[in-house]
Amino acid sequence: MAISFDKAFGLHPEALMIRDRRAQVLSENIANADTPGYKARDIDFGQAMKLAQARQSGSVGRTHEKHFAISSQVGGDTLFRNPDQADTGDGNTVDIHHERNAFMKNSMEYQASLAFLTARISGMKKAITGGGQ
Repeated sequence: MAISFDKAFGLHPEALMIRDRRAQVLSENIANADTPGYKARDIDFGQAMKLAQARQSGSVGRTHEKHFAISSQVGGDTLFRNPDQADTGDGNTVDIHHERNAFMKNSMEYQASLAFLTARISGMKKAITGGGQ
C-alpha cells in the first residue's frame, strides 16, 4: 500500500513555504526601515492558503490552453501594506514596531507548523517501523 504524502501532511508544507516567504518579506521591511521611499510589503497568509488549497484540490486550472497557468510559487502575492502611521516626509511606510511584532508572530506560527509536521512524520515512522522497541 502506497503512502500518500499529500493526504498525510495536508496543507502544512504549503503553510511552511508561505510562512518562510512572509518572513523574508517582513525582514526586508525591517532592513529598509530607514530607506527613503521604501513601501512596506506583506503577504496575505489567508489568501495564500486559499490559493494553496485550491491548487491541492485541483480546482484551479486552465480552462483554455492559451490562458496563463497559475504559478505554484509563493511570492507573487506580496502586497503593499497600508501605512499605520502618518508619512514622516521621506515616503517610507515601514512601522518598525509593527514589523517586529508581525515577524515574531510569523516565526511562532512557523515553529508551530514545523512541530506539527515533525510529530506527523514521527508518527508515520513509528507506524512503518513498528514503533515498539
